Amino acid sequence: MIDRAIIEFDRALRTVFAPAHSLRPVPGDDVPDAPLDDAERRHAGALMRVNHVGEICAQALYQGQALMSHDPSIRDALEQASREETEHLAWTERRIAELGQRKSLLNPLWYAGALAFGVAAGRFGDRWNLGFLAETERQVESHLTGHLERLPPTDRKSRAIVEQMKADEIEHAETAVRLGAHALPAPVRGAMKLASKVMTTLAYRV
Repeated sequence: MIDRAIIEFDRALRTVFAPAHSLRPVPGDDVPDAPLDDAERRHAGALMRVNHVGEICAQALYQGQALMSHDPSIRDALEQASREETEHLAWTERRIAELGQRKSLLNPLWYAGALAFGVAAGRFGDRWNLGFLAETERQVESHLTGHLERLPPTDRKSRAIVEQMKADEIEHAETAVRLGAHALPAPVRGAMKLASKVMTTLAYRV
């Protein structure tokens, strides 16, 4: 038990404070960086900061849900999705730096809150756990679609990252459904959307 606690605590520290790494090539790595004015760079950087916060939260959610799951196949699916989210973390972190912007100052808070949500979701059982995962990924997909519309049209590097992230999130939601996810009640989906709105609004600025 103590060993597991140390491992999970180390994972949290590395997610929030250490540089993330990607096994896959960074999407758009071969695309020339288009000239952007200061306002476009700040805006694109803020959107990528929001996406980076989303990946911080995803890591914590998956960690909390995996801790509570009793089904090895579900834990494996959560861990596979977590590995891909770690790559998203690396991609967004790198792009934020390229745009001359910074990561959110509230990342430790985002992580702690998302971990608590993940643990709470896991306590309701694996099917509801998967339902929470599927709904989270659907909302992230919608959120990324919005960012593709809001990014500067010439910022092809950021767009390539967001497009690949969106494709991965769709796959994660479909995997959760295949594993037996329950559909969440409308009030729960609404509460999740409200929490997401608060997070994205703050992360864009802080």
